[in-house]
Amino acid sequence: MRVALVLFLTLYLLRALVAEANTALSGLHVWLFAGGLFVVYSALMVPFRQGFAASVLGGLLCDSLTPVPFGTHAALFGAAHAAVYNLRERLQREETAVRVVIVVALNAAFFVVITLARVRHVPAVASVWPRLLSDFGWSEAAVALAAPWFFALQMRSLELARAVPARSA
Repeated sequence: MRVALVLFLTLYLLRALVAEANTALSGLHVWLFAGGLFVVYSALMVPFRQGFAASVLGGLLCDSLTPVPFGTHAALFGAAHAAVYNLRERLQREETAVRVVIVVALNAAFFVVITLARVRHVPAVASVWPRLLSDFGWSEAAVALAAPWFFALQMRSLELARAVPARSA
């Protein structure tokens, strides 16, 4: 379970960084969502049990900080982890570009599902769509830019913790 713990710690760091970015961007009325980053590396690169545990724990971490019913992110992240894990043998998962495409697509899916679940609580739905589209665009751009760095952080963290063999230079 060392792999799951190391991945969870990187997800905890990611959650803190996203929270800080959202705080800094609040004056501009922008909110970033990075849910795809919580699932993709663990689903593509580590054994199922350890990756699933990290994804679900990351989902619980997101649930604790957002106004959705507790368990929403955990269930979504767990289901997405299982789906991506089952597709990983058909993908060139060692390629960073492939991972970035997957994380952007998964982030978009999470954003849409969570938005549709929450938008029914808004009295004037038509008034929030411009803001949602803006947040969606900024979130996708931020995730695409941060993904290579975050994947490298996760890989190096696992190597430093001796949870996986170090790559040869």
